[in-house]
Amino acid sequence: MLKLRRVAIDTPRENVVYLARECPIYRAEKFQGLAKIEVSANGRSVLAVLNICDDAELLHADELGLSEQAFRQLGLAEGSDVAVAQAGPPASREAIHAKVTGARLGYAEFESVIRDIVANRYSKMEIAAFLIASASFLTTEEVLALTRAMAAVGSRLVWPGQTVVDKHCIGGIPGNRTSMIVVPIVAAHGLAIPKTSSRAITSPAGTADTMETLARVEISAEEMQDIVRAVNGCIVWGGHVNLSPADDILISVERQLGIDTREQLVASILSKKLAAGSSYLVIDIPIGPSAKVRSLAEAIRLRKLFEFVGDQIGLSLQVEITDGSQPIGNGVGPALEARDVLRVLNGDPAAPGDLRDRALLLAGRILEFDPALRGGKGSQRAAELLASGTASRQMERIIAAQGPSPHVAPGAMVEDVLAPHSGVVTGIDCYRIARVARIAGAPTDKGAGVDLFKKVGSPVEAGEPLYRIHAEHATDFHFATEMAGQDSGFTLSTAS
Repeated sequence: MLKLRRVAIDTPRENVVYLARECPIYRAEKFQGLAKIEVSANGRSVLAVLNICDDAELLHADELGLSEQAFRQLGLAEGSDVAVAQAGPPASREAIHAKVTGARLGYAEFESVIRDIVANRYSKMEIAAFLIASASFLTTEEVLALTRAMAAVGSRLVWPGQTVVDKHCIGGIPGNRTSMIVVPIVAAHGLAIPKTSSRAITSPAGTADTMETLARVEISAEEMQDIVRAVNGCIVWGGHVNLSPADDILISVERQLGIDTREQLVASILSKKLAAGSSYLVIDIPIGPSAKVRSLAEAIRLRKLFEFVGDQIGLSLQVEITDGSQPIGNGVGPALEARDVLRVLNGDPAAPGDLRDRALLLAGRILEFDPALRGGKGSQRAAELLASGTASRQMERIIAAQGPSPHVAPGAMVEDVLAPHSGVVTGIDCYRIARVARIAGAPTDKGAGVDLFKKVGSPVEAGEPLYRIHAEHATDFHFATEMAGQDSGFTLSTAS
């Protein structure tokens, strides 16, 4: 037996074990060729990728180190006696091999693959092979089977006697933080809307990152249900409630590969909604030259796939195709986006009109699911709840129920990006603006990001600010301003 040691190395979404090369019990070279090894003790076990350590200061010869994630999963105290063994091959390996060779998989095969992924039985390389094969060919029936399998592995929420609604945007548009306005409007009306949201992976902010500047988002499934019973809604991080846990693992590999197919997108979104117990769902698909979906024809194909899978899993689903040609709102980054949300909810004259209008559109569509509302009255009801301050007060109740967070101010290091000449803004590159905000430190630094002063159609004078970069650390500030200096992401017409 070896003594367990916690190694303070963060290995996101991958378990790593560290073995001393001079270990007197296990010879390192016997394990190096294995994809995974199993660490076990007292009926607990964890599968991990092996790394060999040559630094006796970091790891003694009689110790076995586990990375932060692996240590948390094993759940034993430091110093516990643990054993190491070769991990057996995943039960679903043949299914992955079959998919790689072009075969069609059924529900049982997908479920087996997903269970092994969640159990960390596969390396990222093996998951990548499965994703690439799936990206090459998935039938609509396979998308349905994959969706059901992803929802089945993990927690499932049940809401007896409640009409449960939800909303989701496929993403890709900076500042599009409509969920934080939609949830309090819908909850104020009286419908249950347990909103589970993601953290950013490659974007400057996810809804969970932005909500975290206002309230606690790492909430258990049981507490989440209590909050929704009390105030009809919540906005929490989905990764903490274990809904479709394979999704976060798959997304972490997809992003590195640059894979984002419509089939995997549909399975990802709808598996989480199915696991969350939603019955009614509105999907927002923005289209634009730098959005995830670039054309109306592509958006319609995606809508039809959403509708097919939604019908089969019992979700009453409506898809809204919206304008994704430029960022929504003014702020890009958690604190700046939260500022915009609060301005909309509080009726502030400085509130961005495009964010307010988009949120009212989506909230109105959700409210139409209420049979008590006459047809076409959803948008009117949403506008009334926002204008009266009822939605703002509901947001205060949601924040209080989740637990308020300390105020986060925009980053104090600022620089304005100026128009190189006079003209009219004819285009804004969503991807470029998101990159500048992320390099400035968002979402890790909640106050970092970009504050937009101009939108498409705005006239500008030479030297007038287009946007302001906020950062909290000098290095990030330098890199962000340098990137913006090379290409601001704005296209201006030439003044006549």
